[in-house]
Amino acid sequence: MMRPDRFALVVLLSALFAGPANAALEGADDRPEASVSIEGEPGTIVIKTSERKLYLVTAPGRAMIYDIAVGKPSEQWFGKSWVSKKRRAPTWVPTPSMREKNPSLPQSIGPGPKNPLGERAINLGWGAYRIHGTNAPRSIGSAASAGCFRMRNADVKDLFERVHVGAEVRVLR
Repeated sequence: MMRPDRFALVVLLSALFAGPANAALEGADDRPEASVSIEGEPGTIVIKTSERKLYLVTAPGRAMIYDIAVGKPSEQWFGKSWVSKKRRAPTWVPTPSMREKNPSLPQSIGPGPKNPLGERAINLGWGAYRIHGTNAPRSIGSAASAGCFRMRNADVKDLFERVHVGAEVRVLR
């Protein structure tokens, strides 16, 4: 639970920066909020792999809901992490384990339609896991990745503008 003095500071800063924050969201999908039975401070990301859904908590009992693709059953992970970095037009670099499984992978793929990370990447913790866009939108709703969470490019761009570095991320079954 947030301390009252910290809450007051957050409210004050939100009011001061409402103009720029709203300007950043112009053009973002007009995504409705839904009632949910998920706990967390506003800004917390909760991923339910069994549902193939990502929830961005907006208020107690309220969240924005996004469809996602999750890791293949052998690649899934569960627990807590945090948003450690946000990248526009990211470059994809295969991990050593990906390269071991498929040595013919390119060294990297820069921004563009062939990039597996799509148009935005939100890095989690210290590892190689991310929430990112995709060049394979038909994979959304499936268990298809190497442990990352894929979103449609329009959805990840919307989430990218709403989530902050340092936000808590919880991955549940």
